[in-house]
Amino acid sequence: MTDPIADYLTRLRNAIKANHRVVEIPASNLKKEITKILFEQGYILNYKFVEGQTPSGIIKIALKYDPVDHVNAIKALKRVSRPGLRQYTGYKDMPRVLNGMGIAILSTSQGVMTNKAAREKKIGGEVLCYIY
Repeated sequence: MTDPIADYLTRLRNAIKANHRVVEIPASNLKKEITKILFEQGYILNYKFVEGQTPSGIIKIALKYDPVDHVNAIKALKRVSRPGLRQYTGYKDMPRVLNGMGIAILSTSQGVMTNKAAREKKIGGEVLCYIY
């Protein structure tokens, strides 16, 4: 596999389209940080890191649905920076996703964070994905 982040986003996207409640994804440190951000921003219901089944472990993610009309909290997941075409941004040129309604996840020198947190700290980095 050449792009583990794209695989992560595709597994989430497929689970949402199939109306699954829980999705299991092979773990890595970067995927764990992205999962924590999704939980903090309210896009997923819960998550759990399971160690021991595979060398790196597994991330179990409980997807969040609206109880009335059963619509998922995540409308779209878009991979921005790819292995063949990296996308970097400075804090002055930080992307705004859906005019501030969505988030961009960045990999910075101070860790993985959202575009809003990076703008506040005045640091730039590689734009991993857009979520809204």
